[in-house]
Amino acid sequence: MTRNDLINLAQIPGPREKRMALHVSPAAERAICQGHPWVYESGIIKAKGNGRSGDIAVLFSPKNKFLAVGLYDPHAPIRVRVLHQGSPATIDEAWWQAQVIKAAQIRQPLLATKTDGYRLVHGENDGFSGLIIDRYADTFVVKLYTTAWMPHLPGIVKALDEVAHPERIVFRLNRSVAQYPDELFGLQNGAILGEPLTRPVQFQENGLWFAADVIEGQKTGFFLDQRENRARVEALSAGKSVLNVFAYSGGFSLYAARGGATEVASLDISEPALQAATYNFTLNMANPAVAAAKHDLLLGDAFAQMEDLRRNGRSFDMVIIDPPSFAKKQAEVERALGAYRRLVKLGLAVLRPGGTLVMASCSSRVTAEAFFEMVGDTAAGEKRPLQEIERTYHALDHPITFPEGAYLKCLFAKA
Repeated sequence: MTRNDLINLAQIPGPREKRMALHVSPAAERAICQGHPWVYESGIIKAKGNGRSGDIAVLFSPKNKFLAVGLYDPHAPIRVRVLHQGSPATIDEAWWQAQVIKAAQIRQPLLATKTDGYRLVHGENDGFSGLIIDRYADTFVVKLYTTAWMPHLPGIVKALDEVAHPERIVFRLNRSVAQYPDELFGLQNGAILGEPLTRPVQFQENGLWFAADVIEGQKTGFFLDQRENRARVEALSAGKSVLNVFAYSGGFSLYAARGGATEVASLDISEPALQAATYNFTLNMANPAVAAAKHDLLLGDAFAQMEDLRRNGRSFDMVIIDPPSFAKKQAEVERALGAYRRLVKLGLAVLRPGGTLVMASCSSRVTAEAFFEMVGDTAAGEKRPLQEIERTYHALDHPITFPEGAYLKCLFAKA
């Protein structure tokens, strides 16, 4: 993996000094006052001036009361992404640096756990609506979900330099952002500021070594949000056989092996993902438990492969199911719950009596209440009632400050 697409930040025009004045509806005013970071196009009742992407928008109530400042995006349904509410504020390099420092302080406890792979900035929940920053050792990945961040990117980079001193910064673009190349000023997905990359980035998580493809890998290269759940799996794995479904690069698998699992099977539809899982095991062969664990690779569709395992009479002491988001829109929630239900049934079919089921969801549209109820009801219907061990949610580097920000939930249960 060699990448030399270096970005020249000097070619990005800075933010305009002129502010936009926007008046919002009473409903939008209530949401802003309650700390919600999004103002939709439908919530704007009056606009003074034509805004460009990234302009600072000053939001007022219908009665002309100051409410907040945010970033304007003329293309997206979320027309303004709130940065600060309640009192006027100057959004400049000093502002960005103060916000990054605040985010870094929240993550400080992770540094004592042999962990240098984590989310440094979690979008809206750290005051950076539409932008995330993930750390992988000395490599930091900045992912943009709106072109509104482009004029402010040099300020963000300077703040990151001052606070974290990265060796390199990699830029990733959400697909919706890539649709507006004229507003990216030459910025390409995977562009690098700093030292070029010739191989995946290696980092530590709770003392285990992982490699992340920060250029083309899913998310920003790794699923950092499941770190604490992986540690819980490790604590439950001694002497067990473990099936990791939707394994990706084998995070849960590796933790299970270090926890003393005798056998671990990683199932994924992606051959490169399973190759990455094998590589991650190789990185940790100095650990006796990892070296002793048998690691099988199962390539194929999760639903079909689990059905084959059932048909062939293969079963496990622990089954971990961590699927991708099945509901991107509200209209897809019922279909998503149906897919989760099928997975629970298949998981229980290959789980030995008294075994541990670990069932996760990263679909924000599926509420935690609906998800946990579905898992419990499905298990009861299969005559495998669950004895819950724990329900888990977000880790400290993925804080939640507004309802729509909550997406991750996971159930640990005996069946």
